Amino acid sequence: MNSCCFFILCGLIVGCLCAKAEGDSSILTVFQKRCVQCHGENGKEKGKVNLLKIENLVELTSQPDLLGELIDVIDFEEMPPEDEPQLGAGERATLLKELKALRGQAVSRVHTPMRRMNRFQYDNAVVDLFGLKGVVFSLPERMMREHKNYFKPETGKMADMVTVGSRPLGKSQLIEKRLGGVAPFPQDLRAEHGYDNRGDHLSLSPLLMESFLRLAQSIVESDDFNPKNVGIWNQFFASPGADEGINVHVRQRLERFLSRAFRRPLEAELLDRYTSFVMERLNADVTFPDAMKSVAAAVLSSPKFLYLYNGSSLEDGSVPIDAFELASRLSFFLWGSVPDQELLDAASSGELTHPGVIEAQLARMLKDQKLKRFCDSFPSQWLQLERIISSVPNREKFPGFYFLKYRDSMHMMLEPLLIFETVLIENQPITQLIDSDFTYRSTLLEEAYGDLAIDSDKKGGNQVVVLNFHRMPVTDRRSGGVITNAAVMTMTSGPERTQPITRGAWVAGVIFNNPPEPPPANVPVLGEKPPDGQEHLTLRERLSMHRKRADCRGCHEQIDPLGFALENFDPIGNWRTKYENGRDVDMSGILFRKHKFGDVIAFKDAILAEKDRFARGLAGHLLSFALARELSPADQVAVEQIAERTASDDYKIQTLLRQIVLSKPFLTKTSSRTN
Repeated sequence: MNSCCFFILCGLIVGCLCAKAEGDSSILTVFQKRCVQCHGENGKEKGKVNLLKIENLVELTSQPDLLGELIDVIDFEEMPPEDEPQLGAGERATLLKELKALRGQAVSRVHTPMRRMNRFQYDNAVVDLFGLKGVVFSLPERMMREHKNYFKPETGKMADMVTVGSRPLGKSQLIEKRLGGVAPFPQDLRAEHGYDNRGDHLSLSPLLMESFLRLAQSIVESDDFNPKNVGIWNQFFASPGADEGINVHVRQRLERFLSRAFRRPLEAELLDRYTSFVMERLNADVTFPDAMKSVAAAVLSSPKFLYLYNGSSLEDGSVPIDAFELASRLSFFLWGSVPDQELLDAASSGELTHPGVIEAQLARMLKDQKLKRFCDSFPSQWLQLERIISSVPNREKFPGFYFLKYRDSMHMMLEPLLIFETVLIENQPITQLIDSDFTYRSTLLEEAYGDLAIDSDKKGGNQVVVLNFHRMPVTDRRSGGVITNAAVMTMTSGPERTQPITRGAWVAGVIFNNPPEPPPANVPVLGEKPPDGQEHLTLRERLSMHRKRADCRGCHEQIDPLGFALENFDPIGNWRTKYENGRDVDMSGILFRKHKFGDVIAFKDAILAEKDRFARGLAGHLLSFALARELSPADQVAVEQIAERTASDDYKIQTLLRQIVLSKPFLTKTSSRTN
């Protein structure tokens, strides 16, 4: 929406809400006099908004997306524009309160579509279903490999030294026990500003269905799929004793196996069909283990296994999910896999839907080794760390980034992941993700940090296959947290220079969950190197030309302060005070038009002063990941409640997770009958 028109609309709503006695007719009058020239008349619909169609506040309430956009730009103080008269603090607070009240009256039209497992979840589910000693196939999505079992959530304490590896950047890290001859299906792409588990991205075409059948067959036919590596071999695949009724025995085995695979009790007809399939194979002189392998392959390629979906409802609108749907939501959220037997038993008894039981199961799940899968999936996607894989700093300018044939980013990307895992396992406040008093570094990474090194006496070794990361106290607040680490600084830079706009967009989207709109297609790209005659300019001066465009100004007002706040970090995360041309680095700015900062420590203080915004942002990211869909404006009511309750418990991360699984969006579904 055009900045000026947005200001007019905001002023309009303030005026209307402060003068309710005049009724809706005054709203229409102001629309006619001040807004419709750009939003309705003569076919003009700037920002794709036609105010001529809004006849009253009820009509505005029926447009939750517009309401959500209004709330965001006012809450983040992006509007009115800097050169327009500003709203007073009282006016802004009143406006937000009334807009949120209207949003609370808005009708939710969110429907979570059926979706299949992504390949990360498929791998985990197959491992759990068969009790495999190893993985099905190695995946680059798992950025961090354990070489020794340091991840022990049951202790509530992270180890002081961890031995890890990075799969995406080193083939030597691929060494792990897996099924020979089994190849993964293509990686599921991460949604823009989202995650790789989004329902609208995970379809199942006939071609992919055939691929899943071939994949399932390759799993059970692998030479490594044997009694030594399959934990349920004796209970499922091994031939029964001669004195046992074979039909009854097959049926009993299948009932337990299928209930786990399909995540709910079986219909008798379905069980009969699978039992008949096995018996037909046995009657054709197929050995018992091979017959059971055939039915296992059929199960792994069944839509009932591959699809995660909420059962339909005869009721219109939002209704509670049943206990088995809840068991799956919990397990795929935190474990990236099918529910274990305890979850299914709690669902079968009907107890799982009780809040106290949900909390007890959550506490158990947070202490289980399978929580590592949450850490292997959510934080790397939240932080967008896959971007560092394509980072290629200029070798001549930044030779320290490259270590033999391995890049320093192999070490860089592990630091923020280890910080996240520590905050989670130790149930620390989420503010540690912004400004932690500890970090994890390898000796090589310590050397790469230069002036920001914590222990300058540490000498690097030729750690390539095995990387030892040590926990270190952070006393220099230029370091610490997930914002100012070398990985983020590198992946938001180009080969030659930093990219403040990219860094600002990253902070806006990741930290505050308020990503800017894509730039107009006709905006010229700023070159990596200054053109002739501009070598003496600072990067801030070169970028100032973008602010002169009316259609660029609004976004730059939002993201420029966030990006330039990190300008003291060069393209590989080293500290600098001057540019190559000798000019001083100017990183000063104002956060949300009220928190001035002159260095990165003050910038962190400004973010911490707005920690409630960060709590809402992280809550939104986690809820979107948990629901596997984009959040709607109606979900923001729950997001704010989650953040408020988390703040009341010192912002502890496990409290945040608990409030998510107890929230209305997590415990309900919207019938497909809702349009």
